[in-house]
Parts: sequence; C-alpha cells; structure tokens
Amino acid sequence: MGCDGGTIPKRHELVKGPKKVEKVDKDAELVAQWNYCTLSQEILRRPIVACELGRLYNKDAVIEFLLDRSAEKALGKAASHIKSMKSVTELKLSDNPAWEGDRGNTKGDKHDDLQRARFICPVVGLEMNGRHRFCFLRGCGCVFSERALKEIKAEVCHTCGATFQEEDIVVLNGTKEDVEVLRKRMDERRLRAKQEKKTKKPKAAEALSKVDGSEDLPGPSRVKSGKAEDAGLEPREKKGAPAPRGAAAAASGTSSGKAGKAPGGPLKRSIADSEESETYKSLFTTHSSAKRSKEESAHWVTHTSYCF
Repeated sequence: MGCDGGTIPKRHELVKGPKKVEKVDKDAELVAQWNYCTLSQEILRRPIVACELGRLYNKDAVIEFLLDRSAEKALGKAASHIKSMKSVTELKLSDNPAWEGDRGNTKGDKHDDLQRARFICPVVGLEMNGRHRFCFLRGCGCVFSERALKEIKAEVCHTCGATFQEEDIVVLNGTKEDVEVLRKRMDERRLRAKQEKKTKKPKAAEALSKVDGSEDLPGPSRVKSGKAEDAGLEPREKKGAPAPRGAAAAASGTSSGKAGKAPGGPLKRSIADSEESETYKSLFTTHSSAKRSKEESAHWVTHTSYCF
C-alpha cells in the first residue's frame, strides 16, 4: 500500500511514540558556564566577580543589575541573592600562556579546542575549563584548583598569604549539592551579621547616654580641687583673711551712725565739682562754656570762593 505519488511510509512516520528527552551538549554547557557571564550572557572580561554560590559575572553587569532591578529581566532570577556589591568577590585569576584567543583562528579554517581555557591554576597548572573543579577564597579572591588545595594543605593562601577557613572556600560552578551547601552557609552568614548589628545598636545607645550624663555632672578634677583647697586652709587663716571692701564700708557706716546710700559701688561725682583743670572740664557739655545762648552761637554757614 502506498500513498499519493507512489511513496511508501515507514512505521515511525505513522505511529508517534514518546518524545525523546533532549540532551544538552556537555561541551557547550561548560563553555557557557566558564566563558560567559551568567547575567548578561556576554564573554567574561576583567574585572570578573563571583557570587557566594560560585557563579561567574562581569562586574559591569552586576552593577547594572543592582541599579535596575526590573521584573522584565528573565536572567534576574539567577542573581536574586545578590543584594549589594558586598555579596560578590572580585577574582584574582592567572592567565594561561598558551591561550591565543581569537587571534589563532581569524580565517575560520582551524579547529577550536574547547578544552583550552583563558585561565589556569597558579599552583598546579590545570586549565580552568570546567573539566577540573576550581574554587576561590572569599577573603582575598584568589582562584585555585581543588587539587592544589588538597595536595598542599595550608591555612594560608598560596599566592597572597592571607589566612582563611573552610567556610571561606567557594566552589566555582559546582553541582546542585555544592550549591545547596553554599546557600546554607550564605544564609547562616547573613543571619549572623544581622544579630551583630542588633547587638551593636544598644551598646552604642548606652555609650551615648553615658557621655550625656558625664557632661551634666561636675568634673572630678573640679570637685577634688575644691575639696583640697578647703582642706588645705587652716582655721586661723580663715579667721585672719581680709574682709571685702563692701563689708568694711558697711561696718564703718553703721558704726558712725550716718544715714546714706548703701556703699555697694563707687560714688558718682560731677566733673564741675572735681579738682581737674578748666581746660579738661571744658571738654564736657556740663561746663559753663558749653551753655551758650543762641546769639552767641555761630551760624552753620560756609563761605567758599564761589560766593564772592
């Protein structure tokens, strides 16, 4: 039995079976993870940063994402855990001397080696192409292969000498299990930071209250100095101390029995009654020379050469 045109169909063309699961090319997946930014899908270029889950980004793309968190961006979910620039670490990568880049295949007649990588491990020399597990340190940002950390066990970074702990080691582009472990560490670290902030706030308030209270109270130096001065004086010196002038004048006034103003300040005297010279007295308005009649006073008329 044939169809129109004399064609004979086969069984797989007439009977539809279950769809085959599409398999992702491993080489293409590794190239996408290790050579392209997770946010912008552009080629990784320095400065390169990594988040706390071990994903690689361009620093420019992270800054743009933090400035514009619109819901239209489909790739924003991959970086939803990035709250600020403190959530990422700038990586210190070692260049691969055998990497030629785009210069090696300008005509397109040469095979591209996907296993060739731009960066290598500075200790062992393994290429960072996804075939080997790589990790970085959160404190300094240095990148090593996992083999280097296992073979050369140390609590100090191999390149910069900074100290680190096991919690500071983050696996780059790890498996689902690695991502779950890193996510738990990230949540614990953020909870710890929130608790530290809460404990610092009451301490700062207590310190401010203590400072305000110390300003209101008299200083210890003043209190001590006053006590020392009072204790240093003997009773004889206190009795023999000269009395103030006001008190002496009041006592003399009461003893003489003369009634007058309280001697609280200096007596006011007119300049006319003083014993100063007449030239000095003429400077003041109370002098007799200042009291002139209108006839004796001069007219305020100016004579210039233009009037003649």
